[in-house]
This record gives sequence, C-alpha cells and structure tokens, in this order.
Amino acid sequence: MEMSAHPLSLSPSQESALIGWTQAIYGLHAFSLLMGIVGTATVIGAFLTGWPSIIAVILNYVKRGEVHGTWLESHFRWQIRTFWFGLLWVALCVAFVIATFGLGIPMALVSLWFIYRIVRGWMRLSARRPMYA
Repeated sequence: MEMSAHPLSLSPSQESALIGWTQAIYGLHAFSLLMGIVGTATVIGAFLTGWPSIIAVILNYVKRGEVHGTWLESHFRWQIRTFWFGLLWVALCVAFVIATFGLGIPMALVSLWFIYRIVRGWMRLSARRPMYA
C-alpha cells in the first residue's frame, strides 16, 4: 500500500515530536521482545501479553490520527498490523500444535517474524522512510 501522491507535510517540530512517539512505540515493542528473550516468558508471550506491547498498541491507536496522511502513518499501520497479525499467527500455530500433538516449530518462526518486523520498521524509521508492506 503506497502513500498518497501528496502526503501532508508537518512542521519540523511536529515531525520531530511524532518521530519521537514512533520511536517510543518501537522501543516498547523491542522491550517486550527483550523481556521474552532474557526473561521467563517466550518472545511471543512477552510480545502479545507484555505491558510494553499493550501500551505500544494503545499509543498507536491514540496517536494515529496525528500521523494520518504523513509518511509516519505507514509506520503506525506497520506496528498495529505486527501486533494483530502476530496474534492471528499465534492462534493458527496453537491450532497446528494441537493438531500435530505438540510440534511447535511454527511458534519459533512467529518469534523470528516479530523480531524481523520490529527491526525492519525501526531501521526504516531511522532512515526517515515509510513502510510499504
């Protein structure tokens, strides 16, 4: 999904503030991933149920109106979809694990997918580039 041909422009101070919010949201998601890697939770469990990711998704919904029509809108869409599609993939993996009597390989793949989505999005944000997928 591409941005419109004439995205809204922000003042430098508005853009800076919204980039800060977007950075903070990536940071919250990354903190959840880290909690899953070094803590007692799994990456998936920490990402979907950890307080940092829950706060991040709430902030996405609260602040997304402010980024509408800007290049940052694609990052908010990316972050929101990472959370909700992740929940979908986990539900499908749980069904697969039940159906195969415990084969949990897909859950490891979902963990790697979460890490990829956060790293890729944050790198593009740092380069001040929108997300297209």
